[in-house]
Amino acid sequence: MITFDKLLVGGVWTAPAASGAVQVRSPHDQSLVGVVPEASFADVDRAVAAARAAFDHGPWPRLAPQERQRVVARFNELHSARADELAALITSENGSAIWFTSRLQRSLKDQSNDFVDIAAGFDWEAELPARGAHRTVVRRAPVGVVAAVIPWNAPHQSALVKIIPALLAGCTVILKPSPETAVDGLRLAEILVEAGFPEGVISVLPADRRVSEYLIAHPGVDKVSFTGSTTAGRRIAAVAGEQFKRVSLELGGKSASIVLPDADVPQVAAGLKGLSLGNNGEACIAHTRILAPRSRYDEVVDAIAAMMQSVTVGDPSDPATWIGPMVKKAQQQRVHSYIEAGIAEGARLVSGGPGAPDAPGLEKGFYVRPTLFADVTNSMKIAQEEIFGPVLAVIPFDTEDEAVAIANDSPYGLSGGVWTADPEYGLEVARRIRTGTFTVNGAPRDMRAPFGGFKASGFGREYGPAGLSAYTEYQSIGV
Repeated sequence: MITFDKLLVGGVWTAPAASGAVQVRSPHDQSLVGVVPEASFADVDRAVAAARAAFDHGPWPRLAPQERQRVVARFNELHSARADELAALITSENGSAIWFTSRLQRSLKDQSNDFVDIAAGFDWEAELPARGAHRTVVRRAPVGVVAAVIPWNAPHQSALVKIIPALLAGCTVILKPSPETAVDGLRLAEILVEAGFPEGVISVLPADRRVSEYLIAHPGVDKVSFTGSTTAGRRIAAVAGEQFKRVSLELGGKSASIVLPDADVPQVAAGLKGLSLGNNGEACIAHTRILAPRSRYDEVVDAIAAMMQSVTVGDPSDPATWIGPMVKKAQQQRVHSYIEAGIAEGARLVSGGPGAPDAPGLEKGFYVRPTLFADVTNSMKIAQEEIFGPVLAVIPFDTEDEAVAIANDSPYGLSGGVWTADPEYGLEVARRIRTGTFTVNGAPRDMRAPFGGFKASGFGREYGPAGLSAYTEYQSIGV
């Protein structure tokens, strides 16, 4: 068990203002993973005051960009050296299978170093061609004090894609981890301290939603960067709008994978194993609506069913496990309620179903059975709402235009894909889909490309130059 008795406030380990504590328990067997202090309103006030002072009067925003890049690069080396340790910790907290957390944690060095490289070539200040006796300097100024609020399903990726570009831009940051993954949040704080950021630049405050709302609405915060549910995103957007705060929102999804008639169906099923069921299906980008042509409908359903029945559900720390438990009891109950709704609406249950897997060793865990529905219409609840679990719906279509219309008939627009023997034609289909990211035949997105959503999947972009720009303001100076 891991125990912390202090919070990171302005880069200094500080006793919490209140006596509340967060107990993090394994969703696999309910064992105690760790105990950390729970931040209170007073802790937020202290962290914002430290961040405000560091931004308004401290050295960090005034350093040359190259000096900030050196400190961030040092942090990246320290963080990557602990990738396997952190992966195991996160698996114990949120139930993500170790194959997933290990792969993700090891990728974060490249993700963060890409930001350093982008910052090194960024147009921090430029001069427009002179007109007469006057010239104009255009510069990128840091946006200010940033509140970064992250979820539990990929905590370090969500944290670093916010705090790294914010720090490179010269901002000061208050990171608010989720209670479900509070322990790894303070492990991250340890590494940030070791990297040597100046006093006041970074705080890490694990807390519940009530404290998150207080942080988001705090008058000393200039920008909010949030990853989480669309419902919470609407509330944040409303608060930010009232106060003219800058905001970036990476929200939910209900992504469609379009299987064209010429697709390689075994390739589709193999690809969806990761795209649909990766991270236990608790992923905003998961492909959970599978659009299959009627001419090959049964073949697609059978292939996906065989894939889902072959995956191992079990102890997330076992390398052989593909799907671990849901993060908490409430999430398990939520997923079960959607499975029951699918049955009630008349979808055909192909595999899985309500109830936990009947396997030894899983009795204490928040497990669900990977579930596949066929004969789904796009108007059903299981096709319109984000479930955040290993539940897939196969929807038939007759024409490509109908498939495109179904894919776009969603309140969300975060991700999706198309499967075809002709990748260039797949690119044409991709251009017709209203989502922020898309894949042809399961190809990964380059981490230097922007990531974010259309519609209710949020606004703003992370990753790449766009992700760095999100933490800057343009300033134009006439001379």
